[in-house]
Amino acid sequence: MSLLGKKFPAPVARPMAPFFAAGAVILYGINSAANAMMNTAEFKNDPRNPNAKNAKH
Repeated sequence: MSLLGKKFPAPVARPMAPFFAAGAVILYGINSAANAMMNTAEFKNDPRNPNAKNAKH
């Protein structure tokens, strides 16, 4: 007897494929928007910005 119960031959990945693809597109869009906002004049010199010009190491 397994701990997870009886196995059913139900497809999982194929019906979820559109959701995986949509998630990847959304994550790519959020990453692109965040990178674009990091390079604006308002946040260019923010010390929390990893691309800050006046970063002191």
